Amino acid sequence: MCMSVWEGVNTIESSYGVPDYRPHGYTKVPQPAQGLLVSRRCPAPEYCVDYLVVGGGVVGLAIAQRLSQKFPSKSTYLVDRNPSAGQEISSRNSEVIHAGLYYPVESLKMRLCLRGRDLMYARCKDYNIPYNKIGKLVVAQQEQRAYIEGLHDKAAKLAWPTYTPASELNKPVLPTELLSGDQARELVPDLSKGIMAALWSPETGIVDSHAFMESLEKDIMESEMGELVYNTSVVRVDPYNASRQASGLEKEEGWVVQTSTAGDQDSDSGDAFLVRNLIVSAGLSGPFILNSLLPKEKRISMYYARGTYASFNGHGVGNIKHLVYPSPNMGTKKDGFHSLGTHLTLDLEGKIRFGPDLEWISPPENEDGVDFWQSHLAPSEVRLKEMQEAIQDYLPSVKLDGLAPDYVGVRPKLVGPNGGFQDFVIRKDFSGEGTRGPMVNLLGIESPGLTSSLAIAEYLVEEVLADHH
Repeated sequence: MCMSVWEGVNTIESSYGVPDYRPHGYTKVPQPAQGLLVSRRCPAPEYCVDYLVVGGGVVGLAIAQRLSQKFPSKSTYLVDRNPSAGQEISSRNSEVIHAGLYYPVESLKMRLCLRGRDLMYARCKDYNIPYNKIGKLVVAQQEQRAYIEGLHDKAAKLAWPTYTPASELNKPVLPTELLSGDQARELVPDLSKGIMAALWSPETGIVDSHAFMESLEKDIMESEMGELVYNTSVVRVDPYNASRQASGLEKEEGWVVQTSTAGDQDSDSGDAFLVRNLIVSAGLSGPFILNSLLPKEKRISMYYARGTYASFNGHGVGNIKHLVYPSPNMGTKKDGFHSLGTHLTLDLEGKIRFGPDLEWISPPENEDGVDFWQSHLAPSEVRLKEMQEAIQDYLPSVKLDGLAPDYVGVRPKLVGPNGGFQDFVIRKDFSGEGTRGPMVNLLGIESPGLTSSLAIAEYLVEEVLADHH
């Protein structure tokens, strides 16, 4: 057993509240794991699970679905602390199927967005999931022409990602078209006269994310060995050591995972089982289980970005049929890679919504809970004026009285403001340190996480876990 892993656990048991610091003043890493009852003893596990996925958002569901379909004779459990799937990030986003415009060519975000886009469209067709490939305009003022021209040039040079069927290889990976300002106004007549060019992306779409998640749930539930377990939190994770834990599983190796059902945090209750392969896809709580096992100097910081969405009912956007995105640096704030600007999206009924904006949040000084972000979910009118000012850069006739607060989402970030581009992080921890299967941690899975979800699952199962099946 790797001593550093055990030392990390022992340190947490003795000091409980560490770490408590605010990197760059924007957040702190509070308790080492979400709801982790670090005072518990590590009990003898009662039974084995081949794959345990922690987190029932769209990415966790996609991973559990892929595992249960590929390995029907192996047990795949998904646990989530909420009463149903997708209650955190997955139910508070734009429901956009991204085409893959924005990300660095060699990044996981680019690869998995391109592959995930096509997997999602195919699944929507096969499972009758409501979607609409309505296309998107990225609009630019004169000084932003170079930006969209760069996107267009990059798109033309992209190669198809791994696992693309041979039948698709003769098609453009990411078709785009450069338009003049007047051509863009033929599609969206209310665009500002200051919009001098636009990039048309026909592969962008929208999807009913809840119907999509329900289809994944159905596959898991109908599989031979798949299980969905809601209202259940992981409260402790330990490397399994048969010599310390007499359980009748002496020949097994893996992770001892303790869970607790909602409303029952008694330290003597709950289940403990041996997990051969542990996959943590916990979104806004992404690093906290891993941090409970790492020494202090290696723990991962988290940042949180709040985004407000506003519904719109008024003049200034007539007969709109496509999504409209500003260039990322439009408006009063320079968001860079952290935000695509306060853009216009449509739902499947054609209703207009603007957002999200970007607001960095952090816990109050006297608050230690990792769920502080839940107090920031209530939409209000406070952000509307600033949002309207950003929108008027490209839709000048949108009035404040047509906007109403709709909902709020929070995005998990691994870098703070001015931190630049941050790729998806899918890391295999503790592999080869005496455990048969690794702990796989998915961190910073924000946009385009919904679009990429099926490709993330494919990548994780076919490559990250390839040596552990």
